[in-house]
Formats: sequence, structure tokens, C-alpha cells
Amino acid sequence: MEKDIRINYLFTRIIKLFVVELYCTHTAACIFYYIATTLPPSKEGYTWIGSLKMGDYSYAHFRDIDLWTRYITSLYFAVVTMATVGYGEIHAVNTREMIFVMLYVSFDMLLGAYLLGNMTALIVKGSKTEKFRDTMGDLIKYMNRNKLGRDIKRDVERHIRLKYERGFTEASALQDIPISIRNKVSQKLYEPCIRKVPLLKGCSDEFINQMTLCVHEESFLPGEVILEEGKIVDQLYFVSHGKLEEVGRYEGGKGDSFMSLETHSSLGEVSILCNIPIPNTIRVVELCRLLRIDKQVFLSLLDIYFLDGRIIMNNLTEGKSSTIDQIIRESKIILHIAKHESELAMKLNCAVHDGDLHRLQSFIGAGANPNATDYNGRSPLHVAAWKGYEDITLFLIEKGADINAKDNFKNTPLLEAVRNGHEEVASLLANAGASLLLDNIGNRLCEAVANGDLELLRRLLSFGTNPNSKNYDLRTPLHVAASEGLYPASVLLLGAGASVIAVDRWGKTPLDEARLGGNKSLISLLEDAKRSQLSEFSESFQRKQG
Repeated sequence: MEKDIRINYLFTRIIKLFVVELYCTHTAACIFYYIATTLPPSKEGYTWIGSLKMGDYSYAHFRDIDLWTRYITSLYFAVVTMATVGYGEIHAVNTREMIFVMLYVSFDMLLGAYLLGNMTALIVKGSKTEKFRDTMGDLIKYMNRNKLGRDIKRDVERHIRLKYERGFTEASALQDIPISIRNKVSQKLYEPCIRKVPLLKGCSDEFINQMTLCVHEESFLPGEVILEEGKIVDQLYFVSHGKLEEVGRYEGGKGDSFMSLETHSSLGEVSILCNIPIPNTIRVVELCRLLRIDKQVFLSLLDIYFLDGRIIMNNLTEGKSSTIDQIIRESKIILHIAKHESELAMKLNCAVHDGDLHRLQSFIGAGANPNATDYNGRSPLHVAAWKGYEDITLFLIEKGADINAKDNFKNTPLLEAVRNGHEEVASLLANAGASLLLDNIGNRLCEAVANGDLELLRRLLSFGTNPNSKNYDLRTPLHVAASEGLYPASVLLLGAGASVIAVDRWGKTPLDEARLGGNKSLISLLEDAKRSQLSEFSESFQRKQG
């Protein structure tokens, strides 16, 4: 009756308290009379009722008195004793009666406190039941005013009643507790369930912990529709306890298909991640408890933990039909994740460009790929080698960065280090197994010679470049040095093993080019080198023949 808002709450509450008091006094009256009857008739005068005399009326031989009179007398004794306003005409006589009266008066103090507390709650309107009735009354007025219909009204009433009967939710019970403690409570309550959700299998601990802090608990009665087919979903649900069913259509539209959803299932994930209306209706079969997270909060977490987003998308496609799988793969979320991967690659390269090792470590620690490339195909290792950051280069090598990756211009990290004069970084890369991997090494060597860049030429040669590599005209770097009269470059090339007898597409050797230029010192150098190389060639040939 207390929950029925059609009946006045004050009236029902007073009736309840009166019945409680009447029941207690009735029970006490029965016990008082029972104690008196436990003595034999010869000792009736040593009981409270046998010794009682009210006016000229004596209760001696009380067993012969009318039953109703005996009950009223006993009830009177119980009531005045409870109210502690006894006039002394009725009192305990023997020891057993005294003991029971003491216990009864002690109990009366507790009962009196209960009655006074309830009366106070009626006055200040602070009881849980009264709040429930007020909330229910306001909702019914709202639904009647807006003509929401009987079905909606019934669902609302059932849900509010469920909330009342199940007591406080975690939000109301913990609202006055500091958020740091609430977070610990949420992790303790929800983390075991979140970890067992198949959709989140393989996700990082940091992502799981953030999920547990963002979910909210909700309860639903059997028959309630959680998600309706064709609707846009704004909430993602995980089943913590209970049973639901997914109702869909068979292919061709003939009849309904039913699929049971047990504990740890997820609801609405396809709609949220693919930004499409939910394909099936989901309703409650048994009383269930769900964990809810808002769509925007969930997507924000995916923005931060984008690697976990890729894992979730892979988990989402497992066990899905071919149609749903195609929808997932063509969805905007794939483009969304790819966009953020590209943005993160830019952030990685910016961190490396600024020499910020700590920021780079935080990005990679959050799951960023150390081999991610920007729009030019440059990886963080390319940038580190270009800028000459030894600590960052070493960190990236330890994290498994591709030491021979090529950007869109066919440049490797080692080439970047060599070209920009960072020999320490180049040595780190070379020791790790990196190589220049130049597709047009002859052109680059010839350009270095033509530009007079001896340092670049020396570095290229020191890291394993073939000094006899040829350009598009089949000319070696020594051809260019000889034709330009570059004596120092020629010395450097000869020291690296450049051939004096190599011919270009026109059949000319570097010595021929030097003779055309007329540089006598260079001609002499090349002639000496030619004799030496021919002698070595002859000795090598003889050893092979022998």
C-alpha cells in the first residue's frame, strides 16, 4: 500500500505504525497471561492478575472469569506498561513477571524510538518510500500531461519501482565520496567484467582501466527493449549479469531469428563503431544488470588509445556475417582510425624533430608504431638521422624501427645521416645492420664529385658505397673527377678502389678524360694508378691460372 500512489501516504503510514504497536502489545498481553497461568491454581494470588483488585471487583480465581475480560485486562496491562504511564494498580508480583516486565520495557524504548523516527520522517518528508512516491507522482503527472500512452507509463513505473526495490545505485551511494576513491570502487566492481568482454579482448590495461572508470550500472526488467531495430545508438552496453535476446530477420525477410546474449556480451557495438542504425532489436529475458558507456566517451577513448581501436575493430569482425563484416570494413570508423594513425605519425615525427625523447617515449608507450610514416613516407628514424639525434636513434633501434626503410624519395635513414654529416648516428645505424640501399648510387656519387663535396663523398665511400658505380652515361665518379681536374677527389676515389680503366658509354677511361683536361699532376696520378692496377690484375690472373 505504501508504494501505491493512489492511496494517501500519511494515512497508510499511520495505519502501519498503529498495527505495529497493536501487534507488539497483543503479543506482550498474551505472554503476561501465559506467565500467570504457569503457576498452579493454589498460587494464583502470587500472580499479577490473581492478586489484582480494581474497585470492588476481584480477579481471584481468574480462570473462571470471562475470556474477553481477561484479554482486555491483559492488553490494558501491556499498553500502559509500554506507554510507561502505569498507575500502579497492575504490577508484577513474582520474579518471572518482574524479569519479563524489565525486558518488555527495554524493548518498548527501542520500539518508541522507531515510532518517533517514522513520525519525524512523515513531517520532514525524508523517507526513501516517500521520495519514491513523490518521484512516481511527478512522472505520472508528466506522462499524463504529454499523453505518452499506457505502455510507456507501465515501463516507466516498473523501472522506478525496480530502482526503489533494489536500493541505491552506485552513483547515488557514492556521490559524496571523493572521485579518487570512487574510481577505486569502480575498478574493483567492474574491471573483472570488462576484461571478459570479447569485444575488448587483447586491449591494453590502460584502456581497460579507463573503461571501468567511465561505465555506469543500470538494471532492467524482463520484457524491456534495450535497443530497437533501426534506431541510432548513443550508448554501448556490456552485460554484467542476466540474459537478453537479439531479435532479427532471416535473410529474405521471412520470420524472426533469435539469438541469446549471455553475461559479458556487448550491445550496440556495430551501430556505434560503424555509425549505422542498429540492425536488430535487443530485449531483456531475465532481470539483468548492464554496464553503460556513452558513445562520445567511448570514441574519445579510441582517439587516445587508437591502437586499441584497431584491436576492437578486428574483434568486431570475428563471428559476424559476411554482410555485417562488409559494413564494418567500409565504415567510417576505419577511415577514422587511419586518420588518427596518420596524425600520430606526424606527432611522432614532430617529437623527433624537436629532440623530445620523453614525448616520443610516451607516444610509443601508448601504442604508437615506431615505423609509422608521414605523407612523405618518412619514419621517425629518418627524422632522427636527419637531425643527428643519437639518443633518439638508439631508442628507435631498440624499439624495432626499420633501419632500412625508404621514404617516397628512396632515402634511407643511413643516407640521411651520411648526407647531413652525422657520422655518430651513421655509425649507430651501420652497426645495427643498416645500409644505404641507393637505387642510383652512381648518380649521387657523381653529383658529390661535381659539387666538390669531398666530405659527403668520403662518408658515402666509408659506409660501403661502390666507388665504381656508374651514372646514366656509364661514367664513374673518377670519370667526373678526371674531366673536371679534381685532384683531391681523384685521390679519395683511388684510395677507395676506383678503377682507372673503367670505360663509359663512349669508350673513354678516366685517364682519357684527364689527358683531355691537361692537368699534368692528375694525369701522372692516374697513370701510376693504372700501372698499379694492371700489375695487380696480372698477378691475380696468374694466380688463378696457376
